[in-house]
Amino acid sequence: MVSGSISEEIAVAVPAERMWKVAFAETKSALLPKACAGYVDAVEVDGDGGPGSVTTMKLNPSLGENKTLKSRVVALDAAARVVRTEVLQGGTVSAQLRTHFAEIRVEAAGEGACVAKVKVDYERLDGAPLAPEDEARLAQGYVRLVRMVEAYLVAHPDEFA
Repeated sequence: MVSGSISEEIAVAVPAERMWKVAFAETKSALLPKACAGYVDAVEVDGDGGPGSVTTMKLNPSLGENKTLKSRVVALDAAARVVRTEVLQGGTVSAQLRTHFAEIRVEAAGEGACVAKVKVDYERLDGAPLAPEDEARLAQGYVRLVRMVEAYLVAHPDEFA
C-alpha cells in the first residue's frame, strides 16, 4: 500500500550517458564521491551493482545527523537508464516511513542534455501521506544529488566522458 508518491523532473545540461554513469550506474562508487565532494564522502556497493546489490552512501558529517544512506537495487535497466531502489536506512524523513522506493530514469533531451525523472513511492507508518514540507525534503535529496553531479560534469567536460 502506497501512502504517497512524489515526482520530479530535473532538466540537466549534461548528456544522459554521462549523468547515468556518474550518479546511477555500477561505477558510481568510484565517481560519485568525486562529483559530490563535501556531500558524499564515500560509496560502497555490496554486489555487482545490479538487482539485490546494496549501496551505502556515507555523507559528510557537516551535513548533520544523517550520515548514512543505504539502499537496495530492486531493478536496473542500464540500456534504458532506469534504476529502482528501496531505501533501507537514512534520510531526514525515514523515521516516518515503513517503505520508501525511488525510481530514477535518465532520458536524453537533445544534444548535450538530459532529464532526470525521479519518482518516489512511500508508505508512512500510520498510512497517511507525508506533510507537504516532508515530501519536499524527501524529493530535495534526489534533486540535490543530480544538481551536484551536473555542476561537476559541466565544470569538468572531459571527465567521465
